[in-house]
Amino acid sequence: MIPELGHFSVILALVVAIVQGTFPLVGTSRRVPSWTAVAQPAALAQAALLAFSFACLTYVYVTSDFSVLNVWQNSHTEKPLLYKISGVWGNHEGSLLLWVLILALFGAAVAGFGRNIPPVLRARVIAVQGLVAVGFLGLLVFMSNPFERVVPAPLEGNGLNPLLQDPGLAFHPPFLYLGYVGFSIAFSFAIAALIDGRVDAAWARWVRPWTLAAWTFLTIGIALGSWWAYYELGWGGWWFWDPVENASFMPWLAGTALLHSAIVVERRDTLKAWTVLLAILTFSLSLLGTFIVRSGVLNSVHAFATDPSRGVFILAFLVIAIGGALTLYASRAAKLAPGGLFAPISREGTLVLNNLLLMAATGTVLLGTMYPLFLDAVTGEKVTVGPPFFNSTFAPLMAPLVILMTIGPMLPWKRGDLSGALARLKFAALLAAITAALTLYVTAGIPPLAVGGIALGTWVVGGALADVAERWGVGRVQWRDVVARAVNTPRAALGAAIAHAGVGVLILGITGSLAWETERLEAMKPGQSVEFAGYTAVFDGARPARGPNYDAIRGTFRIYQDNALIAVMEPETRRFANPPMATTEAAIRPRFGGDIYIAMGESTGDGGFAARLYRKPMIHWIWSGALIMVLGGLLSLSDRRHRVGAPARRAAAAALAPAE
Repeated sequence: MIPELGHFSVILALVVAIVQGTFPLVGTSRRVPSWTAVAQPAALAQAALLAFSFACLTYVYVTSDFSVLNVWQNSHTEKPLLYKISGVWGNHEGSLLLWVLILALFGAAVAGFGRNIPPVLRARVIAVQGLVAVGFLGLLVFMSNPFERVVPAPLEGNGLNPLLQDPGLAFHPPFLYLGYVGFSIAFSFAIAALIDGRVDAAWARWVRPWTLAAWTFLTIGIALGSWWAYYELGWGGWWFWDPVENASFMPWLAGTALLHSAIVVERRDTLKAWTVLLAILTFSLSLLGTFIVRSGVLNSVHAFATDPSRGVFILAFLVIAIGGALTLYASRAAKLAPGGLFAPISREGTLVLNNLLLMAATGTVLLGTMYPLFLDAVTGEKVTVGPPFFNSTFAPLMAPLVILMTIGPMLPWKRGDLSGALARLKFAALLAAITAALTLYVTAGIPPLAVGGIALGTWVVGGALADVAERWGVGRVQWRDVVARAVNTPRAALGAAIAHAGVGVLILGITGSLAWETERLEAMKPGQSVEFAGYTAVFDGARPARGPNYDAIRGTFRIYQDNALIAVMEPETRRFANPPMATTEAAIRPRFGGDIYIAMGESTGDGGFAARLYRKPMIHWIWSGALIMVLGGLLSLSDRRHRVGAPARRAAAAALAPAE
């Protein structure tokens, strides 16, 4: 009964989405208030129906109801509760239901909290959200029913992919979807603005918090996926330029450009058409990522579906949604007034160049990701575009970008003085030079590019500190005034500086981990020792172990430094029965100088085991940088100017002032 109720709720949600996507658009165009007013209750009803449906699917997973085909294919009675719950979105049907639920919740948020948005614009935004939902709900109802029954009901399930049975992967997809789907609001605002033919500073003010929230969620999702790959897959890396990794990275890059472009629209009333186009492209890349994961064009642990018919459906929806949006843009963009002028050397100028570099980087990743898939589909020829291509093309675009990221905040709007901005960055330049010199002095034979990366990361962190110091007047005013300025600094500005500093820490982590990593591959027998990176690893042998739903072979390694025991590490190889699969569980020991990382492979047949031993300096700086970026985004999002209701409250207060 519960599965049938969940399925019926999805069908009702599809009907409501059709109403939500049509009545408000017709009502606003024909000026029928009753039809326009349908938007808000329809958005709330759709969200409630999908929340109920998702709760039903979660219930059948938790209770191991194997009469539901989806549960039978992706769950097992021996799975821990966390992975029973995460199994809900660890498959195509369940993750698609989560996708649409988040889409509906964002639409409901606009309906419930967007009181300051003009009613006509709000109705159109909600209607576009409804039209997007129609496509995905149609896929759920007609081709991907998560509540389909299997008769007779099996006694046991097949289980979830063991690689996905991990806390990092339990939370990774929801945060990714919050990012992907969050950009749908910017898309809906863009389409609504094109229909209305007007984009102004108020429009940018409404778009920015949604874009910032989506960017923050997507940053968390990408960081969680990177961390999972590092400690779970056993190869010691954190990014492989996998097509599905790229599918999440491209919207992040485009969303970053959109976030900065919206600032220009809000502050200077220019770049309107470009910002609307960015909003369309960012969500289009999110839809493209959905196609890559669910179309069956990839055979990957990240991929959810292998059914080509679903891929054709998603591709058709992709063409309709993106093609329709770009057609509307082509017909209406010329009506958007260009706005104010600005000199090339200005804050607007650096933000424009920032946008161009970000979109060039996005195009590079898109080409490297889609070309092999396109060539395979057209000619059947298999080619691989791997890390060497991306590393050699992406990094040169990022270097000038991060330099500009530091200079831009020091320039005024409209017209600036480059020499004056650089003079205010003397501290950052000196800090970068000293760090580069110390790196060369301490490390023998370090590649010049690594020295440049260390200097660049330090430059960005120093620039963020200089930005904050400039705002607070450090060195120019009395300390009591510095404190007053610090208290009154807008949280959005402080959050931006913190996010920029996070980028610098991320660059330092990437550079240090790549430049100073040490790797040792050995087939080790009990009692054997190896030297690596100043450590001695002694293998004490391996023994069987039992987990909640797997059997394991657990090795024991004693790690010595200067003849002193500093760690006992126990990597594992695990074998799952449901589904049958072997995985590697690395042992990681964080230390001040870097992680000690050991992964144990298969038996060599003579009592020994293959072992992979690493020293990974500064590796945690990568995720620390991502965390700092997230904190900066959250702080900026907490700024009262970014709250949805703030402009309305200020307007109301201004209206009441004369009466009082």
